[in-house]
Amino acid sequence: MNMKNRVVTAAALAAVVAGALSVAQPTFAGDKEKCYGIAKAGQNDCANLAGTHSCAAQSTVDFDIGEYKVVEAGTCEALGGYSKGEAQKMYDEQQVNKR
Repeated sequence: MNMKNRVVTAAALAAVVAGALSVAQPTFAGDKEKCYGIAKAGQNDCANLAGTHSCAAQSTVDFDIGEYKVVEAGTCEALGGYSKGEAQKMYDEQQVNKR
């Protein structure tokens, strides 16, 4: 393989890796927010507070306080959900009460 082919191959590989990494990170516009406690089983948007999974659609319980969905900013409370801080506090209290 000559130098030109190596450069083209390396550039193509870098583009593929960059594309894969951009998909792996959940991002959303400023008019969206994470809303905890509203996701049904299998309908969460990403990782949970417990750290037991790191992907969407892996929740196993409806309305688990540790699972979130991304919603329009300002609508979470009306949907019956919680901010991350509120959800973390409730999750931590649940863990203490299990002991």
